[in-house]
Amino acid sequence: MLTATAALRTFPSVTMFVTEMPQEQYAPRSTMQTSEGPQVYKVGIYGWRKRCLYFFVLLLMILILVNLAMTIWILKVMNFTIDGMGNLRITDKGLKLEGDSEFLKPLYAKEIRSRPGNPLYFQSARNVTVNILNDKTKVLTRLVTGPQAVEAHSQKFEVKTLSGKLLFSADDNEVVVGAERLRVLGAEGTVFPKSIETPNVRADPFKELRLESPTRALVMEAPKGIEINAEAGSLKATCRTELRLESKDGEITLNSAKIKLPNLPQGSSSSAGSRQKIYELCVCPNGRLFLSQAGTSSTCQINTSVCL
Repeated sequence: MLTATAALRTFPSVTMFVTEMPQEQYAPRSTMQTSEGPQVYKVGIYGWRKRCLYFFVLLLMILILVNLAMTIWILKVMNFTIDGMGNLRITDKGLKLEGDSEFLKPLYAKEIRSRPGNPLYFQSARNVTVNILNDKTKVLTRLVTGPQAVEAHSQKFEVKTLSGKLLFSADDNEVVVGAERLRVLGAEGTVFPKSIETPNVRADPFKELRLESPTRALVMEAPKGIEINAEAGSLKATCRTELRLESKDGEITLNSAKIKLPNLPQGSSSSAGSRQKIYELCVCPNGRLFLSQAGTSSTCQINTSVCL
């Protein structure tokens, strides 16, 4: 086998040197591999790559342990059990909540009740609102308890006893008090801007009953009669201008052992009876009463000047 070892090119001519190499040096490649044995190539991560991989695996294990510890701590603090969480227990009848609870959002429930023998409290910094909705989520009844007032919005408001007896009812047309007795404990009594209908008005025992209208008239009407009775005291009627007792179809009866009219005017006295204290009751044509000194005969005609 011939191999060119060098070549020299010149402008006039070209000279080539060829030497003959031994055939053993150019043996096939396969023959050299078989004679030296198979080569082994190592597969894996070495050096700084291997150290980084171990570091990331260790960091992941630490994060898993911290997460597991935090989960166990939260379960312990929140008191998670099979029956529920904390004071909240899941029962066959629903949810059972023990202790004080705070709701930041609206609460929807079919029934809310306390434990047997314990009261149920609703507490709020501003107000407590209870709404009753229909199928279309429209408010039918609303109860609002605020810091200044308690408001109830409904078509009708009723208060009943345990036996079902009506005590109080109010709607757009009327207000009904179904109790046997209505007591008003205010120092100034009760003010009715319009009329009132009742079968009986009376004061407590040993208390005074006063009916007055400071700026308007006071009218009492009844189809079958009005009875004013003071069993253990006196009856007093006071007015500024006129007091009238009028009966259209009947009569006015003053039934008493003594009837006093202390401020009746007196007619001019006669000279004959100036010292006597016996008087005659006279009536003017206009209905005015006056006193006249009694004489042997009637003296009312002499004192007709009082009727003017």
